Amino acid sequence: MNITAADVNNLRKKTGAGMMDCKKALQEAEGDIEKAIEILRKKGQKVADKRADREATEGCIIAKVSDDHSYAAIVYVSCETDFVSKNEDFIRFTTKICDLAVANKCQTADEVKALDMDGVSVADRILEMLGKIGEKIELVDFKTITAPRVFAYVHPGNRLATIMGLNMADVADIDTIGKEVNMQIAAMAPVAIDKDGVDETTIAKEIEIGKEQARQEGKPEAMLEKIALGKLNKFYQENTLLNQNFVRNNKMSVGQYLQSADKALTVTGFFRVSL
Repeated sequence: MNITAADVNNLRKKTGAGMMDCKKALQEAEGDIEKAIEILRKKGQKVADKRADREATEGCIIAKVSDDHSYAAIVYVSCETDFVSKNEDFIRFTTKICDLAVANKCQTADEVKALDMDGVSVADRILEMLGKIGEKIELVDFKTITAPRVFAYVHPGNRLATIMGLNMADVADIDTIGKEVNMQIAAMAPVAIDKDGVDETTIAKEIEIGKEQARQEGKPEAMLEKIALGKLNKFYQENTLLNQNFVRNNKMSVGQYLQSADKALTVTGFFRVSL
């Protein structure tokens, strides 16, 4: 069967695959474009299988907020090389996945993968992209926040993003407040909102570390517990969002910064995703 240059170009536009790959797929599919697309996806799956042992340590992270400002999501699509992660097509691809996830207010990565992207599922589009660039590509992380007011921040370079929710929407300068707190999360990497959110395993570990440090310093055994609890309070101050010193003004905590806008204002949740 005669496969024309127009046929090949049409398939290339639909899939983004290379010209020779498109021609071979069309020949194998005897000119049936839908079958050719499936063949290219299968090729992508084979590439995925071959590269399953590769480390996908690079990638692109995008965060977005819904039009009603009540939902935010982070999408992290990984790849193998810095070259691909900085590629405009790859960044646009990740951004499109995030746009779809936000528009549909998805709650799980599986929901995102099942979304329709130009007539094909996101999962299949990932396979197509994999076949196109020849690197291991995965949707490795997906986080969401739902709250009365949500915010998203993407650090330049798309290697770090945060999303955060506040319990109130009708507060003066809410946009500035949200931006500042989100940047605090990006810069200071808190482990929880407040000390109540720190898991018991972490607390036990910090107490044990505090005891051992005091022991190494020659402190009496009877005082180790008290000293360790003091160190634990310092851990809370440095690692829980509301208790951290506010980066913009270290004379107050983040919690105090929020309360300076409204006594009832607080953070409902946050996520920080980085390479």
